[in-house]
Amino acid sequence: MTTLPIYQVDAFTSQQFRGNPAAVMPLEQWLPDTLLQNIAQENHLSETAFVVREPEGSEADFHIRWFTPGAEVPLCGHATLATAWVLFNRLGFERNAIRFRSMSGPLGVVRRDNHWLELDFPNLAMELVPTPQLLHDALEGVDDHVYFVPNDTNYLVVLTDEAAVRNATPDFRLLKELGNQGLIITAEGEHCDFVSRYFAPGIGIDEDPVTGSIHSVLTPYWAGRLSKSRLSAQQLSARGGHLNCELKGDRVSISGQAAFYMEGQVTLED
Repeated sequence: MTTLPIYQVDAFTSQQFRGNPAAVMPLEQWLPDTLLQNIAQENHLSETAFVVREPEGSEADFHIRWFTPGAEVPLCGHATLATAWVLFNRLGFERNAIRFRSMSGPLGVVRRDNHWLELDFPNLAMELVPTPQLLHDALEGVDDHVYFVPNDTNYLVVLTDEAAVRNATPDFRLLKELGNQGLIITAEGEHCDFVSRYFAPGIGIDEDPVTGSIHSVLTPYWAGRLSKSRLSAQQLSARGGHLNCELKGDRVSISGQAAFYMEGQVTLED
């Protein structure tokens, strides 16, 4: 039998049972990808983050990877924030900044005042494309052109107002048939700068509670539209979450809090 530590942290919230729960599993060395995927499927959370310490002298402190119940993904904000919380608060990482190696390049997390953690993420490019007919069929009110994010194959749809985002009821079956990672919907907020929701049935997540990585796209979009570099954001899922974002050239900072939920062990049969 092999036992592995596991933690569960609610990200982008200061309260348990809010925000987005992520599993965090520190490893001594990488396990086979099929086993990592099976563990993530068994955990059945939006993401399970696996992290391995990098050798001394490396540019990064840790190598991080993220798996949904259905696939490995190139970038994940809430599970990165949860991983940093575990490293800072449970595993004794003493410096105030953590450097990660990831599929999306170097990432960072800085510990700020009042228990906030600030993610240093890439500014993801997007392009305006004709709206696929499947997307028209899956969601009412979509324009003839939408944005596409090549890095993570998400579509971004801008809706008329916050109510349209809150009340949207996309057809998950049709979204899954698009064959991409997911769909971001967004609008200007009533009590914050912008709001959003995120759906990714193609990788096993009908609706993600709070998605840090989509703010690598939303932040530059709304910074340009609202002519401001610092923005407050809310994700309007049932659990909900709050993020503070800032555009910094080719990087985006995404800040949030976290609430600890659980610590345990995974037992694997040899």
